[in-house]
Amino acid sequence: MSEKRIALFGGTFDPIHLGHTTVVAVAGEGIGADKVIFVPAKRSPLKAFFPEAGDEDRLEMIKLATQGNGRFGSSDYELKKAGPSYTLETVRYFRRELGSNVSIYWLMGADALEDLPHWYGVTELIDECNLAVMHRAGFAPSDFSKYISLWGEDRVKKMQRNVVETPLVDISSTEVRKRLTAGREVSGMISPKVLQYIREHRLYGIQDY
Repeated sequence: MSEKRIALFGGTFDPIHLGHTTVVAVAGEGIGADKVIFVPAKRSPLKAFFPEAGDEDRLEMIKLATQGNGRFGSSDYELKKAGPSYTLETVRYFRRELGSNVSIYWLMGADALEDLPHWYGVTELIDECNLAVMHRAGFAPSDFSKYISLWGEDRVKKMQRNVVETPLVDISSTEVRKRLTAGREVSGMISPKVLQYIREHRLYGIQDY
């Protein structure tokens, strides 16, 4: 029996948009993931601010955005923690929950590579899971060679084996929030169910519904 593969995808998802779900679906296929679990963060250790929408709202929007896709799931593990979310701790939690016969992948955008040296316990993280770097189509490949002196050749080669190309979807949560606050159109950027939820709960400065 082949080893089961579970991919974890973290972020603030404030709000989750079609770029998230589209890119992650392709990445999940690329690494042969049996399931992709969205893991919303209470707050990133590298960011001083909290998300605009509350924890429960962001989790509920993820559930709405991923309905109908049997390979998608969500977890409130990081939301239940009191402090910032460290990826290494999250990976270890899922390792305990899922068991040793499951291969865990952590999906990350290629732009996050620049911050990776500052991540908590990054060498242990590379050893304990598979960091899958999502390379956006049309962009130059990431330069992994500069990380050899930091983490060693074997770790860098392991990361290079898990690079997966994803489509370029030009959507950001920041732009979605700006449009919503200004009363501008966001169709084609977020799920209709998510938009309905935002309107009903008057998130991101929406006053009228």
